[in-house]
Amino acid sequence: MERLQKVIAHAGIASRRNAEQLILDGRVTVNGKTVRELGIKVSGNDRVEVNGVPLQKEAPVYLLLYKPRGVISAAQDDKNRKIVTDFFPYIQERIYPVGRLDYDTSGLILLTNDGEFANLLMHPRYEIDKTYVAKVQGIPPRGILKTMEKGVKLEDGMTAPAKVKMLSLDKKKETSIVEITIHEGRNHQVRRMFEAMGHPVTKLKRETYAFLDLKGLSTGDSRELTPHEVKQLRALAETGKVGF
Repeated sequence: MERLQKVIAHAGIASRRNAEQLILDGRVTVNGKTVRELGIKVSGNDRVEVNGVPLQKEAPVYLLLYKPRGVISAAQDDKNRKIVTDFFPYIQERIYPVGRLDYDTSGLILLTNDGEFANLLMHPRYEIDKTYVAKVQGIPPRGILKTMEKGVKLEDGMTAPAKVKMLSLDKKKETSIVEITIHEGRNHQVRRMFEAMGHPVTKLKRETYAFLDLKGLSTGDSRELTPHEVKQLRALAETGKVGF
Protein backbone atom coordinates (compact mmCIF):
# COMPACT_ATOMS: atom_id res chain seq x y z
CA MET A 1 0.00 0.00 0.00
CA GLU A 2 1.29 3.46 -0.92
CA ARG A 3 0.03 6.99 -0.41
CA LEU A 4 -2.20 8.13 -3.23
CA GLN A 5 -0.13 11.22 -4.06
CA LYS A 6 2.98 9.05 -4.32
CA VAL A 7 1.25 6.66 -6.73
CA ILE A 8 0.18 9.59 -8.91
CA ALA A 9 3.71 11.02 -8.90
CA HIS A 10 5.22 7.65 -9.80
CA ALA A 11 2.88 7.41 -12.75
CA GLY A 12 4.52 10.57 -14.11
CA ILE A 13 1.32 12.64 -13.94
CA ALA A 14 2.68 15.32 -11.63
CA SER A 15 5.19 16.00 -8.88
CA ARG A 16 4.28 14.82 -5.36
CA ARG A 17 3.26 18.36 -4.36
CA ASN A 18 1.14 18.89 -7.47
CA ALA A 19 -0.42 15.47 -6.98
CA GLU A 20 -1.53 16.56 -3.51
CA GLN A 21 -3.18 19.62 -5.02
CA LEU A 22 -4.98 17.45 -7.59
CA ILE A 23 -6.42 15.42 -4.70
CA LEU A 24 -7.46 18.50 -2.74
CA ASP A 25 -9.13 19.91 -5.87
CA GLY A 26 -11.27 16.77 -6.17
CA ARG A 27 -9.76 15.72 -9.49
CA VAL A 28 -8.78 12.23 -8.33
CA THR A 29 -11.02 9.20 -7.91
CA VAL A 30 -10.29 5.81 -6.35
CA ASN A 31 -12.56 2.97 -7.44
CA GLY A 32 -15.03 5.53 -8.78
CA LYS A 33 -15.19 7.67 -5.63
CA THR A 34 -13.75 11.19 -5.46
CA VAL A 35 -11.00 11.53 -2.87
CA ARG A 36 -10.16 14.87 -1.28
CA GLU A 37 -8.09 13.72 1.70
CA LEU A 38 -4.31 13.49 1.74
CA GLY A 39 -2.72 10.41 3.27
CA ILE A 40 -5.10 7.83 1.81
CA LYS A 41 -3.29 4.66 0.74
CA VAL A 42 -4.05 2.52 -2.28
CA SER A 43 -2.89 -0.82 -3.59
CA GLY A 44 -2.14 -2.08 -7.06
CA ASN A 45 -5.70 -3.47 -7.23
CA ASP A 46 -7.33 -0.05 -6.80
CA ARG A 47 -8.46 1.86 -9.86
CA VAL A 48 -7.08 5.39 -9.69
CA GLU A 49 -8.18 8.09 -12.15
CA VAL A 50 -6.96 11.67 -12.54
CA ASN A 51 -9.36 13.95 -14.42
CA GLY A 52 -11.25 10.83 -15.47
CA VAL A 53 -8.19 9.19 -17.02
CA PRO A 54 -6.96 5.90 -15.46
CA LEU A 55 -3.34 5.87 -14.34
CA GLN A 56 -0.97 3.93 -16.54
CA LYS A 57 1.63 2.15 -14.43
CA GLU A 58 5.23 2.79 -15.39
CA ALA A 59 7.41 -0.16 -16.22
CA PRO A 60 9.67 -0.83 -13.22
CA VAL A 61 13.22 0.50 -13.46
CA TYR A 62 16.15 -0.69 -11.33
CA LEU A 63 19.49 1.10 -11.60
CA LEU A 64 22.90 1.05 -9.93
CA LEU A 65 24.97 4.25 -9.86
CA TYR A 66 28.57 4.87 -8.81
CA LYS A 67 27.79 8.18 -7.14
CA PRO A 68 30.60 10.76 -7.14
CA ARG A 69 31.32 12.98 -4.16
CA GLY A 70 29.53 16.32 -4.24
CA VAL A 71 26.22 14.89 -5.45
CA ILE A 72 22.93 14.93 -3.53
CA SER A 73 21.11 11.61 -3.03
CA ALA A 74 17.69 12.98 -3.95
CA ALA A 75 15.34 13.32 -6.90
CA GLN A 76 15.29 17.12 -6.54
CA ASP A 77 17.18 19.86 -4.68
CA ASP A 78 15.96 23.37 -3.92
CA LYS A 79 19.54 24.69 -4.02
CA ASN A 80 20.07 23.48 -7.59
CA ARG A 81 22.97 21.22 -6.64
CA LYS A 82 23.78 18.15 -8.73
CA ILE A 83 21.54 15.21 -7.83
CA VAL A 84 21.74 11.47 -8.55
CA THR A 85 18.91 11.55 -11.09
CA ASP A 86 20.93 13.99 -13.23
CA PHE A 87 22.98 10.96 -14.34
CA PHE A 88 19.90 9.47 -16.06
CA PRO A 89 18.59 12.08 -18.53
CA TYR A 90 17.49 9.26 -20.84
CA ILE A 91 15.18 7.70 -18.23
CA GLN A 92 11.59 8.85 -18.73
CA GLU A 93 10.25 7.22 -15.57
CA ARG A 94 10.19 9.15 -12.27
CA ILE A 95 13.06 7.46 -10.44
CA TYR A 96 14.45 8.19 -6.97
CA PRO A 97 17.28 6.82 -4.80
CA VAL A 98 16.91 3.88 -2.45
CA GLY A 99 18.17 5.36 0.81
CA ARG A 100 20.95 7.91 0.68
CA LEU A 101 24.66 8.50 0.50
CA ASP A 102 26.04 11.66 2.09
CA TYR A 103 26.96 14.57 -0.18
CA ASP A 104 30.68 13.96 0.47
CA THR A 105 30.44 10.17 0.21
CA SER A 106 30.97 8.34 -3.07
CA GLY A 107 29.99 4.84 -4.06
CA LEU A 108 27.17 2.47 -4.82
CA ILE A 109 23.57 3.66 -4.66
CA LEU A 110 20.42 2.17 -6.18
CA LEU A 111 17.63 4.06 -7.91
CA THR A 112 14.17 2.84 -8.88
CA ASN A 113 10.56 3.84 -9.52
CA ASP A 114 9.32 0.75 -7.66
CA GLY A 115 8.12 2.01 -4.28
CA GLU A 116 7.45 -1.44 -2.85
CA PHE A 117 10.96 -2.59 -3.77
CA ALA A 118 12.55 0.55 -2.28
CA ASN A 119 10.57 0.27 0.97
CA LEU A 120 11.49 -3.39 1.30
CA LEU A 121 15.22 -2.64 1.04
CA MET A 122 15.07 0.36 3.39
CA HIS A 123 12.88 -1.11 6.13
CA PRO A 124 14.79 -1.29 9.44
CA ARG A 125 13.83 -4.91 10.09
CA TYR A 126 15.62 -6.09 6.95
CA GLU A 127 19.35 -6.35 7.58
CA ILE A 128 21.10 -5.70 4.27
CA ASP A 129 24.86 -5.36 4.57
CA LYS A 130 26.58 -2.28 3.16
CA THR A 131 30.38 -2.13 3.06
CA TYR A 132 32.31 1.15 3.20
CA VAL A 133 35.98 2.01 2.89
CA ALA A 134 36.96 4.96 5.06
CA LYS A 135 40.12 7.02 5.16
CA VAL A 136 40.45 8.22 8.75
CA GLN A 137 42.75 10.43 10.76
CA GLY A 138 45.14 8.56 13.01
CA ILE A 139 45.75 4.84 13.33
CA PRO A 140 43.00 3.12 15.35
CA PRO A 141 44.39 0.37 17.60
CA ARG A 142 42.87 -3.09 17.43
CA GLY A 143 40.93 -2.38 20.62
CA ILE A 144 39.11 0.50 18.96
CA LEU A 145 38.18 -1.66 15.97
CA LYS A 146 36.92 -4.37 18.33
CA THR A 147 34.76 -1.80 20.13
CA MET A 148 33.29 -0.68 16.81
CA GLU A 149 32.50 -4.28 15.96
CA LYS A 150 30.48 -4.67 19.15
CA GLY A 151 28.67 -1.34 18.82
CA VAL A 152 29.31 2.35 19.36
CA LYS A 153 27.23 4.56 21.62
CA LEU A 154 25.92 7.51 19.59
CA GLU A 155 23.45 10.22 20.57
CA ASP A 156 20.64 8.17 19.02
CA GLY A 157 21.63 4.92 20.76
CA MET A 158 24.02 2.01 20.36
CA THR A 159 24.86 0.90 16.86
CA ALA A 160 24.38 -2.73 15.86
CA PRO A 161 27.39 -5.05 15.62
CA ALA A 162 29.59 -4.35 12.58
CA LYS A 163 32.48 -5.95 10.73
CA VAL A 164 35.64 -3.83 10.81
CA LYS A 165 39.01 -4.48 9.16
CA MET A 166 42.16 -2.40 8.84
CA LEU A 167 43.21 -2.35 5.18
CA SER A 168 46.32 -0.15 5.36
CA LEU A 169 47.99 2.56 7.38
CA ASP A 170 50.44 5.39 6.80
CA LYS A 171 52.50 6.11 9.90
CA LYS A 172 54.14 9.11 8.24
CA LYS A 173 50.84 10.84 7.42
CA GLU A 174 49.07 9.38 10.46
CA THR A 175 46.14 8.08 8.42
CA SER A 176 44.46 4.71 7.97
CA ILE A 177 42.19 2.97 5.48
CA VAL A 178 39.51 0.94 7.25
CA GLU A 179 36.76 -1.26 5.84
CA ILE A 180 33.48 -1.39 7.76
CA THR A 181 30.30 -3.34 7.05
CA ILE A 182 27.00 -2.29 8.65
CA HIS A 183 23.34 -3.05 8.01
CA GLU A 184 21.74 -0.03 9.65
CA GLY A 185 20.81 3.14 7.80
CA ARG A 186 21.23 5.99 10.26
CA ASN A 187 22.25 9.40 8.98
CA HIS A 188 26.01 9.81 8.67
CA GLN A 189 26.40 6.60 10.67
CA VAL A 190 29.89 5.53 9.57
CA ARG A 191 31.28 9.03 9.97
CA ARG A 192 29.71 9.37 13.43
CA MET A 193 31.05 5.99 14.55
CA PHE A 194 34.63 6.88 13.68
CA GLU A 195 34.22 10.39 15.10
CA ALA A 196 33.04 8.88 18.40
CA MET A 197 36.18 6.75 18.47
CA GLY A 198 38.44 9.77 17.92
CA HIS A 199 39.30 9.03 14.29
CA PRO A 200 37.37 11.41 12.00
CA VAL A 201 36.69 10.31 8.43
CA THR A 202 38.35 12.37 5.70
CA LYS A 203 37.10 10.28 2.76
CA LEU A 204 34.34 7.68 2.49
CA LYS A 205 33.15 5.31 -0.22
CA ARG A 206 30.43 2.67 -0.25
CA GLU A 207 31.93 -0.35 -1.99
CA THR A 208 29.08 -2.85 -1.81
CA TYR A 209 25.35 -3.09 -1.22
CA ALA A 210 24.38 -6.67 -0.36
CA PHE A 211 26.03 -8.76 -3.12
CA LEU A 212 26.28 -5.81 -5.56
CA ASP A 213 29.59 -4.04 -6.15
CA LEU A 214 31.19 -1.41 -8.38
CA LYS A 215 33.32 -3.70 -10.54
CA GLY A 216 33.75 -2.36 -14.07
CA LEU A 217 32.35 1.06 -13.20
CA SER A 218 34.07 4.44 -12.90
CA THR A 219 32.77 7.40 -10.91
CA GLY A 220 29.52 8.60 -12.47
CA ASP A 221 28.93 5.34 -14.36
CA SER A 222 25.74 3.33 -14.00
CA ARG A 223 24.06 0.16 -15.15
CA GLU A 224 20.67 -1.55 -14.97
CA LEU A 225 20.17 -4.33 -12.46
CA THR A 226 19.41 -7.68 -14.03
CA PRO A 227 16.05 -9.32 -13.32
CA HIS A 228 17.96 -11.99 -11.37
CA GLU A 229 19.65 -9.34 -9.19
CA VAL A 230 16.29 -7.71 -8.45
CA LYS A 231 14.84 -11.11 -7.51
CA GLN A 232 17.81 -11.87 -5.26
CA LEU A 233 17.58 -8.49 -3.52
CA ARG A 234 13.91 -9.11 -2.77
CA ALA A 235 14.74 -12.56 -1.41
CA LEU A 236 17.58 -11.19 0.71
CA ALA A 237 15.39 -8.47 2.22
CA GLU A 238 12.53 -10.85 2.96
CA THR A 239 14.43 -13.94 4.15
CA GLY A 240 18.00 -12.84 4.81
CA LYS A 241 19.22 -15.37 2.26
CA VAL A 242 20.29 -15.29 -1.36
CA GLY A 243 20.13 -18.39 -3.52
CA PHE A 244 22.36 -18.17 -6.57
